Amino acid sequence: MKRTMVVMGALLLTAGAVMAEDQLKETQTVMKANGKNAGALSAMVKGEKPYDQATVDAALAQFDETAKKLPTLFPVSLKGKTFDGDYQTTEKIWSDKAGFDEHITSFAKAVGDAKGKIKDMDTLKTSLGVIGKQCGGCHETYRMKKT
Repeated sequence: MKRTMVVMGALLLTAGAVMAEDQLKETQTVMKANGKNAGALSAMVKGEKPYDQATVDAALAQFDETAKKLPTLFPVSLKGKTFDGDYQTTEKIWSDKAGFDEHITSFAKAVGDAKGKIKDMDTLKTSLGVIGKQCGGCHETYRMKKT
């Protein structure tokens, strides 16, 4: 009986670790997609790439999906986990959950307001500034450079 309980406990711990690792990968994938799409839009605004409505629409669709997923992307199981790249989360994601949720709501609103509104370079510049401010505000508070 004790042996069965020990084996079951070990299996549960292993399953929990695998689930946390899968969550970490999903979170990283979503955030990297945000960065890629923000970079594509930024390149247009900077004049490095021509304006392309299909790229704008694809980026906004991905941002919208991110906004829907954000409430579940940072469960407590990711606390203390190391992300790829130069940054990692701060404890504030969990200790200031209300503030983090406010940022998610603001990001979702900025993306929702931009969808269907961006039709040319001028509206892209205006909307991307608002969306970027929401992303940056969250990053300033809830992520930190790895040391």
